Amino acid sequence: MPADYNGRWEMVSNENFDELMKALDIDFATRKIAAHLTQTKVLVQNGDKFETKTLSTFRNYEVNFTVGVEFEEYTKGLDNRVVKTLVQWDGDKLVCVQKGEKENRGWKHWIEGDLLHL
Repeated sequence: MPADYNGRWEMVSNENFDELMKALDIDFATRKIAAHLTQTKVLVQNGDKFETKTLSTFRNYEVNFTVGVEFEEYTKGLDNRVVKTLVQWDGDKLVCVQKGEKENRGWKHWIEGDLLHL
């Protein structure tokens, strides 16, 4: 049985966040704003189905998915890409691969103790 990701997860640190955003080719102004935000991640999990919300004082982002099912995603307000997204389990980790005009994009989520890592 995969990990239980249900909950409201508050950001406690954003180490190396600016370097990550640079590597992702996020523009300077967005990087400076994002570096000062505190984000909250709200996850509702029902088996392999996820409803996710990333909340901040600057902008919010929602994406819903089923693990193992590819879908089209518009990363509006993030880096404004249209991608084919696939999220899969790797043990208890959620691993996302995005295919589109920029290569090597995606993310990983995992839980250690009472912390959600992104």
